[in-house]
Amino acid sequence: MDTAISLRGVRKSLGGREVLRGISLEVYHGDVFGYLGPNGAGKTTTIRVLLGLLTADSGEILLLGEPASSGARMKLGFVLESDGLFDGLTAAENLSLFARLYGVRSPEVEKVLALVGLRGKERGRVGTFSRGMRQRLALARALLHDPEILVLDEPTAGLDPSGQMEVRELIRELATSGKTVFFSSHNLDEVERLCNRIALIHRGEIRLQGGVEELRAGGQGYAVELPTEPPSEMLTKLQHEERLGFKGVQGQRLIFEPGDDVGISELAQTLSELGLEIEAIYRRRASLEELYRQILAEGE
Repeated sequence: MDTAISLRGVRKSLGGREVLRGISLEVYHGDVFGYLGPNGAGKTTTIRVLLGLLTADSGEILLLGEPASSGARMKLGFVLESDGLFDGLTAAENLSLFARLYGVRSPEVEKVLALVGLRGKERGRVGTFSRGMRQRLALARALLHDPEILVLDEPTAGLDPSGQMEVRELIRELATSGKTVFFSSHNLDEVERLCNRIALIHRGEIRLQGGVEELRAGGQGYAVELPTEPPSEMLTKLQHEERLGFKGVQGQRLIFEPGDDVGISELAQTLSELGLEIEAIYRRRASLEELYRQILAEGE
């Protein structure tokens, strides 16, 4: 599989503190790659090093198989937390200005505006745009030179729910068109919806990396679906069945993490003997939230 972004043993200190502690990660061509971590974990520093805004103290950065020189970085488009747009200019004027700054000849302003859903807004003053529209315009700017890779730092931060939905849909469309998308976030639901692969950084170290489905498949225990929500007295009974490892209830779903000596058959038989009507039993799939909490707890 072709590698779009490769970081190998990258270290970076700021203000006497080591922010990146030898991080390594791989982003493959066509990925929608989510870069997770709490505030202060090193996400933004990673992106700034990747873009060449900061110089790594050590380690190697490759873009599309090449060392990350200024030429290689021309294959990147990016949007940082601050959109950097000029409020007094129109959308078209902003894009034309940045195209000249970036050395893009004959920029297809109308094409990229249409791509991000801003057709007809060419003459609108950016100072009148909503936060969601500004974010779309910043994405249009990042697409002016038709980059192979998009790097986005918290692309939905500060947006209302409608704006978040707009940007998420746009990311899906860009990925479908063949772009590789790398974006940082601490919104686990957003990452789970959008990404096929992730990495989790905590205290400057990569603690988890891989395919979302592969990582979630490591969930422990079983989920038992019931036709109705169980009565409270039944939950009390389950808590006394220690071998079953009852962990809780989610509506009509019971969660169990029994020992290795208790399989599906014994679990089903015991629950039936307790008087429960069972619709389905299946192995659990961990949510990203569970994985995230587990990794952060291990780092305490």
